[in-house]
Amino acid sequence: MPGGWLGGLLAELTGFGDNAQGRVRLHTVSLIRWVAVIGQLFTILFVHFSLGISLPLGALLPAVAMSALINTALSLGLKATTRLPERSAAGLFAFDILQLGYLLALTGGVQNPFAGLLLVPLALAAVTLDVRSTVGITVLALLCVATLAVGAGPLPWRDGGLTLPALYRVGGWAALSLAIMLIAVFAWSVAEEARQRAEALSATQLALAREQELSALGGQSAAVAHLLGTPLATISIIAKEMVRELSEGSPLAEDARDLMAQAQRCRELLAGLGKRADDEGHRSFTRAPFTSLLEHIAGEHARPGITVRIDLLPVDGTDEPEVALTPELRHSLANLIDNAIQFARSEVLVSLRPARSGLTLTIEDDGPGFSADVLDWLGEPFLSTRRDEGGLGLGIFIANTLLARTGAKVHFDNTVEGARVTIWWPANHLARAFGEMGRDARRH
Repeated sequence: MPGGWLGGLLAELTGFGDNAQGRVRLHTVSLIRWVAVIGQLFTILFVHFSLGISLPLGALLPAVAMSALINTALSLGLKATTRLPERSAAGLFAFDILQLGYLLALTGGVQNPFAGLLLVPLALAAVTLDVRSTVGITVLALLCVATLAVGAGPLPWRDGGLTLPALYRVGGWAALSLAIMLIAVFAWSVAEEARQRAEALSATQLALAREQELSALGGQSAAVAHLLGTPLATISIIAKEMVRELSEGSPLAEDARDLMAQAQRCRELLAGLGKRADDEGHRSFTRAPFTSLLEHIAGEHARPGITVRIDLLPVDGTDEPEVALTPELRHSLANLIDNAIQFARSEVLVSLRPARSGLTLTIEDDGPGFSADVLDWLGEPFLSTRRDEGGLGLGIFIANTLLARTGAKVHFDNTVEGARVTIWWPANHLARAFGEMGRDARRH
């Protein structure tokens, strides 16, 4: 069973633990390391005994045994699902590079065709470690290759040592060094992009859940208002009867009048609550003319001094559609309109163009516009998009992702003055985006 005193000792010395917030499981690294150990042992024994090339077994086998011992200790002391902390994972990869470098130093250095295996622990490190640890492992691998090129002995051969020309060794060193740097940069960049996208998608799910909670809260408010209306009406009737039946001088008459007044006040408050829940909480989630929904969203994000104009520009005589906005659509449109309002100097123009070929929505502002150097990268997570202003970053990624799920195509560009976001739903995706639209949307 994994654990016990060995697991406690390993956890204390290395920082391992069942709750470690690492990026790779012990099982994954351990499996790869066992393959490496078996491969090293097989290669050494095959070359020495089958090919008849004499190798220093007394120096090589202990290094292989050391890797096997570390792997065994980790497997026995910790659970397979344990995630490696940053420090421990970096230590394992550094050991693997040094161990393989030691084996290569005794077997020809960069002249050995197996020198390319140094790239394996480096690639694993770049994929699973942060930038600082990756740089450290890369520098260690480069130093190891340089040492092998300069200080390694001859390549073991049947008739003694084989020393290749100096130009070949320099070429091998240069090729390995270049491969190390390229693989480290590429693997780390791809892994970091995947990590950022995973975090951004998690934020997308949280934003969507918030919109759904707001919608549900509005529905609950309206339901409570309607449910409480009946008992309050009963209380009001009883209070009126009590006021009518009690004599003017009765000590309970004043209490009955207060009860009737308070019941009426509660009914008025609940009526207002139900109206607000219906108007504010559900207006964007129920079927209505698209422009009125856009006006409602713009009103929620209004800013003093900024005018928001909603224009309907039908093409081919197509009428304005009546649509129902899902939480995904509402959040996306609210995000884009809010950002246009935030960056605008005085005006935001939202144009809706229904046509036979599809539905186009354009959001324009008269602000500073999108920076030219990031215009082609818009829609990627954690990207600053407006010059000198911080930018949309994660918000625009969320909006772009949610809109893409509805079949929309989103395009970002700049006008003569300001930024423009164009959203286009093809005709065959309108039902998917908005559900079955009203008849007016289908008349031409």
